[in-house]
Formats: sequence, C-alpha cells, structure tokens
Amino acid sequence: MLTKITNVRVFDGERVVPSTTVIFDHPYIISIGENDDVPDGGQVIDGSGMTLLPGLIDSHVHTKIENLQLALQFGITTELEMMGHWTPEQRREIEERNDVADLRTAEFGLTAPGGHPSELHSKVGPPPGKPRGPPPSAGPGHKHPPARFVAPTASTPQEAVQFVKDRVADGADYIKIMIEEGSVLESPGLPLLPKETLAGAVTEAHRNGKLVVAHVLTADATLQAIEVGADGLAHLFLDQPHTTTVVESIASAGAFVTPCLVLNSSIMGKAPTAFASDERVRAKLSPPWIKTLNSSFNTFPEGKFQDCLDTVLALHKAGVDILAGTDVSVPVPELGGLAHGASVHHELQLLVEAGLSATEALRAATSVPARRFGLNDRGKVGKGLLADLVLVDGDPTTTITDSLNVRGVWRRGVKLEV
Repeated sequence: MLTKITNVRVFDGERVVPSTTVIFDHPYIISIGENDDVPDGGQVIDGSGMTLLPGLIDSHVHTKIENLQLALQFGITTELEMMGHWTPEQRREIEERNDVADLRTAEFGLTAPGGHPSELHSKVGPPPGKPRGPPPSAGPGHKHPPARFVAPTASTPQEAVQFVKDRVADGADYIKIMIEEGSVLESPGLPLLPKETLAGAVTEAHRNGKLVVAHVLTADATLQAIEVGADGLAHLFLDQPHTTTVVESIASAGAFVTPCLVLNSSIMGKAPTAFASDERVRAKLSPPWIKTLNSSFNTFPEGKFQDCLDTVLALHKAGVDILAGTDVSVPVPELGGLAHGASVHHELQLLVEAGLSATEALRAATSVPARRFGLNDRGKVGKGLLADLVLVDGDPTTTITDSLNVRGVWRRGVKLEV
C-alpha cells in the first residue's frame, strides 16, 4: 500500500532531518521532503513526535526462517549470517516474503578439522540424525556438504582454495574464516589453520570479488586475521586491553570491526537481566527466548568488560568502521544473553556506553554495514532505495533506548502485521 508519513523526524542513515514527509510503496521509497497528495487508497500517518529509521542490520547472526520473522518484529530488516547452510529454495522463499528479515550468508565458515565451532556441539548437540564424528575435509572436487549443517573443513592451502570455490558456487555472499584456539570459550587447544592456508582462502575470495570476515576473539588472532588480509573482524578481542599496535594495525588495513559487545558481555558471565525485563523486549519474545536472554555463556568470567568498551572507542577514534552485530543463534541458555532482533537494540545501547553518540551507533546498524557489505539498496532513507523502514516513538538519535519504541516496520514497503 502506498504510504505517506508526514511531520516525521528522519534519521536517513547518516544525518537527522528534523521534520519532513516520506512517501513509499512496495518496494521503494518514492520521495522525501515532498508534499504530493497520496493517491486514492494510500495511507497517511502523522509522524509527529516519531522518528523514521532505515531498517536495522544485524551484521552477525546464525539464523533460520522463524528467527528472521522474530528479528523483523524488532525492526531488523536484514540479518547477515556468518555460518549456516541455506538451500537455493530457502533463499528464494526469503526473497519472496515480506514478513521476514532479508538474509545474506557466508554459508559455512572455513575451519580446521575439529576446529571451532565443533566444540559448541557439547552444549547444543549435533543436528538430529547427523554423524557425531569429525566432519570430512573439503578436499579437491568437494562441492556440497554430505549432510546439512555438517560443515566441510580444510587443512591445506589447496583445500582452502577449493573451499572458497565451493562456497561461491553455493551462493555465499561473503567468506568467513575461523581463527579460534578456544581459550575464552573454555575449549583451549582447538585446532587452528596455518597462516598460509588462511591466506590462500583470502586470496581466492578476493579473486572472486568476495569480502572475507574473520572470527577472532583474542588479540593474537586479530593480528593474524589482519596479516592474512581479512576485510573485517566478526568479533572484538576480549582477552586483554587494546594496544596501540592492535588498533593501528586494524585501522591501517582499513578493516571493519563488528564488536558483538552483547556476546562479549555474555562470555564474561553478564546476563542482561535489566534489558530482558524491559516490556518492549519481553512482549515480543517466547518463553525459551526470554530464558535464553536472561542467561549467559559465562566461559570467561575473569574478563573485564570495560576493556571491551574502551577498545571500541579507541577503534572508533582511529577511524575504524564499527558495525552492530550480536552473534545470536538459537534459544539455548548455554549460548545465552542474546535474542534475535532484541539484541541489536542492546548492542546499540552498549555502543553508546562505549562512547559513540546515539547517531554514530545508529549508523553502525544502518549505513555503515550497508556500505561495507555492498548492500547499496538499503541502510539509508533515500529516494529509490528499498522501503525497509522502522517508525519509532521518540528520538533514538538523542536517546538510544527509544529505538525499542517500535510503532511500525515495513519490509520492501509492506507493513509487518503482528
């Protein structure tokens, strides 16, 4: 339905427009700042006292259809998955629906045999009916995993190159590499891929025009990811305070960072009970998700969360692009402190706590990830862009918690009915 929102404050992904008119229809924004009459059948919304935002982007998830539905209720119109398997049929289903968030995916992440995230199976178990043994090597000629959710691995540069080729053939939007030895996840000694193997994967990914995003949770892993040429870091290291060397290495490489502060807080045993008790959050979550959000990983309680906040601010001041992400996956308390959709708003609050302005935090969930991941049709409110929009009461550009005051969500111009 053609929709006209008048007298509304707009955060366009970069700046604030105090009061204007936005007209949109399925699937695009038609005009901004014009006062043309809406044709018969159109809807007019008085946006006085409200703010219109671009649809929010969660730059680190592990998801499925029902979670894409949940995310959309919180105004997250795109989820960027960093490990998971989707069939072509499932991808087409998502493209054809307006009641779920859009999806981009790395498909499987590159890891060593027995490497991360295989250790998490002890917490959530392997998929029903799937083998419990180590996954097979990708190997030359390997094109498809032998069973859904059983991730292929690699051991040599040649296998890593083939792994990337297979992901590209399977429709991966970007490539994920794992550098995780397990010390902050209560799994020290996890197998790691040699630098030359990681570098081979990065080179092949870039040859195919794909970004490379690295899983890193320690400072050493961070430096290694930068050394092999990763374009972005899917996490913020949490094992030590930042140093000038690490910050300058990331900044000079032009890499982005998705801190996933909500995850780091959870790993340090801090369950977000105050956030979970907010009725704007609870009202949209099922009991399993409420229980999960009130829990935590708690695998590195000796960590200092203030160090993480300080690191984010140092990176931001150094000019590093910061992206809002959560690493949310399934409603299991052992992987707790997170919930699809809701945790993006918590991440925005933590980015502000770290020292970003509310507007800078909102950019981290809109225009910045859109730019870094080449999503040129979203992340902003602009004529001709997708009408992925969120209308909220109040002004989250000054009071970030107002982002939870969701009054309306539109995916490609179609309003979500809940």
